[in-house]
Amino acid sequence: VQLQASGGGLVQTGDSLRLSCAASGRTFSNNAVGWFRQAPGKERNFVASIAWRGGTSSYEDSVKGRFTVSRDNAKNRVYLQINSLKPEDTAVYYCASALRPYAGSGVHEYRYWGQGTQVTVSS
Repeated sequence: VQLQASGGGLVQTGDSLRLSCAASGRTFSNNAVGWFRQAPGKERNFVASIAWRGGTSSYEDSVKGRFTVSRDNAKNRVYLQINSLKPEDTAVYYCASALRPYAGSGVHEYRYWGQGTQVTVSS
């Protein structure tokens, strides 16, 4: 599975973005998908995940209420809607696919990774 994250950009505080993760090579409709982010000089951290049918999702505490993960298995895509962006949201955002239908917040739970999309929030 090859994953490609897109939709990032340079935005202002309070703006919204919708990130997209597209899979190619094979479907990831049977697999959980996670979003992670990595700021310069920092570790890659969990942001959100969604189970294979989309009925179960989880979020890192600091993004709850602002981030929403969703998926369209017919299109082989997963989305991350980000509202009320803050400067501390600035990072490269990665999507990743697990080998199982459910996955949590651990980097090790995800097998396939996209190359990331940059989100920069100016104050």
